[in-house]
Amino acid sequence: MASVMEIYQLLPKTNCKECGKSTCMAFAVDLLSRKLKVEDCLPLVREGKYKASYEKLSGMVTPVGDVTETGLIVHADKCIGCGNCVVACPVNVAADPMGAGSGKAPTCDRVILKVEDGVVKAANVQECRRFGENKILCVACIDTCPTKAIEFV
Repeated sequence: MASVMEIYQLLPKTNCKECGKSTCMAFAVDLLSRKLKVEDCLPLVREGKYKASYEKLSGMVTPVGDVTETGLIVHADKCIGCGNCVVACPVNVAADPMGAGSGKAPTCDRVILKVEDGVVKAANVQECRRFGENKILCVACIDTCPTKAIEFV
């Protein structure tokens, strides 16, 4: 996942306010959280000298359409289907101790993450520790992913 500083470094840094933000840093924060799109930075789009930055940013920031209710994104193009996240997810372990919790394939439908057709798929995201009233900042699935295919926004 890109950091705010990585995004900021690729912006024009003119603080033109054409995106509706007061600074390019504020734009970078909103771009990272998917509140804005790369195309919202008008100098990036219309000025040829920023073409390389525009292309790099477009590749770094995933469109909002792939985000679940918890902010979870699984980048299918990066996922190798190793299943590390499936086994590491504390909700999966609690919901399916004889399957996902023991390092095997899930044996029930209550798990959040499972590998289907060689790629991790998210389901039951309302059960994720990052969702609901008592949410906590769990990163077990992210920490165990060798290809950085999972992120939260």
